[in-house]
Amino acid sequence: MFYKSLAAAAASLTFAAPAFADIMIMDAYARSAMPGAKTGAAFMMIENTGAEADRLIDARADFAAKVELHTHEDQGDGVMKMMHVEEGFALPAGETHMLARGGDHVMFMGLTKPLVQGESVSVTLVFEKAGEKVIEIPVDLERKAKHGMAHDHSHGH
Repeated sequence: MFYKSLAAAAASLTFAAPAFADIMIMDAYARSAMPGAKTGAAFMMIENTGAEADRLIDARADFAAKVELHTHEDQGDGVMKMMHVEEGFALPAGETHMLARGGDHVMFMGLTKPLVQGESVSVTLVFEKAGEKVIEIPVDLERKAKHGMAHDHSHGH
């Protein structure tokens, strides 16, 4: 009886746990535009390897007064406006969503410490289904923007 109860408890814990393994973060980096800047951003590839869709709904970091999920919207005449995406970023099952310069990204406002080349920052990503995932993101102030990534936000595998 004891072993059946223990097995049942273990099984219920397994099914109740967030599906962290279904969300993979790759090639993450953070940067600010210049030394002493009060804003910065993080970019990465978020892959949903699971069988159901999820959504990145929030991000937090203790080195910024405010953290938001942002995108750029074409206002016409070559003018791009950065804006908060309150509903977050959809992560369809089996697909990768790009957070890239000129596109979707995690925005850090009111930096309380500078983003220093070669150091790392701790960021909590909050997913609708997978829950919270704390990641260490290297600061890379020297990385050049990759051409074509700004408009290629997601694709299937």
